[in-house]
Amino acid sequence: MVDGRGLPVRLILTPGQASDKTTAPELVAPLGLTGDVVGDRGYFGQAVIAAIEATGARAHIPSQSNVRVVRSVDRDLYRERNRIERFFNRLKHFRGIATRYFKTATNFLAALHLASSRIWIKAYESTT
Repeated sequence: MVDGRGLPVRLILTPGQASDKTTAPELVAPLGLTGDVVGDRGYFGQAVIAAIEATGARAHIPSQSNVRVVRSVDRDLYRERNRIERFFNRLKHFRGIATRYFKTATNFLAALHLASSRIWIKAYESTT
């Protein structure tokens, strides 16, 4: 999960064969979100939307094409979802993460936290 500037807020590591939808409620529940939460079509599901709206935020997640109830979202707001894609692109600049050098889940998550810390530091470093 990233904030409005594309900086990481919370990371959860899931098994490669598991759907991200299964851990999305666990990801958003303790954050106390407010305002708008933008998500990709893949996160369309009642459990995810209910978890977001239980915190007091509004979920802007369009429905998938194979459902009966079609959810529409504001196009301009939905375009902001690319911030998470940009964050993943920045993560892949770290060679150990891109090549999955760290084989155990604990070490890989630690590397993700270190890389995320470097992304935060770079966002706040002085330009003078």
